[in-house]
Amino acid sequence: MKLGFIGTGKITLSVVTGICISKISFQKILVSPRNRNIAQKLKKRFRKVNIGKTNQEIVDKCNWIFLAVTPKVGAKILPKLNFRSNQKIISFISTINLSQLKKIVKKKVKIVRAIPLPPISLGKGPVPICPPDKQVKSFFDKIGTTIEIRNERTSKNFWATSGMMAPFYEILKVLSDWLVKKGIKRNEAQKYITSLFVALSEDSVVNSKKHLKYLVSESQTPGGLNEQGVKELKRFGFYKSLEKSLNSILKRLSKK
Repeated sequence: MKLGFIGTGKITLSVVTGICISKISFQKILVSPRNRNIAQKLKKRFRKVNIGKTNQEIVDKCNWIFLAVTPKVGAKILPKLNFRSNQKIISFISTINLSQLKKIVKKKVKIVRAIPLPPISLGKGPVPICPPDKQVKSFFDKIGTTIEIRNERTSKNFWATSGMMAPFYEILKVLSDWLVKKGIKRNEAQKYITSLFVALSEDSVVNSKKHLKYLVSESQTPGGLNEQGVKELKRFGFYKSLEKSLNSILKRLSKK
């Protein structure tokens, strides 16, 4: 199987890295030359990765085509590409839906939308796909955890929550910066904060079958520090702001 990537940004870097360190069987990977630094980095690190001269060459030479460009770039370059009916297209583009993609491609090809995130380079993290597809599910299960979604409208909720990745890292940054201001060395502060949140995340995964409200409750003691933290953040509107941001992102996605 030959895999082609149109667009060579952070997500392509992460997905290609995840593929190359996994047990996925493939013949070669062609990446577009758009971001020369990332393309060269991937080619240098993995012997099965090559850089295509043009996007059309990637389409011509590959069985599966991954669309990893911004919506604006996608709308500009995709109509110019000539796809084949026996190909499979996996789109990472957030605001171009299935019906729009089908009109752009102009061929009866199998199109699946997917939402991989950077931790896929470590073989970790969920990958929602829509519509369900056995081959695509099997593929992403080897580098993450595939979640099949039948309804594209429902899938937009997952796209919205994927927009919380940078805000999460911002929280880690704020906490680390606070420790640094208190005199803690930067490397020690970041090691502590990142390790703390890894442990909390792993604990939440282990306990994910029960309602998360129980973890919120169980992590507090009457009059304790965590109780104070939750109460004050609620009073400041932190969690309400989080929900408002999700609704705003979903509204943007729903316009497309």
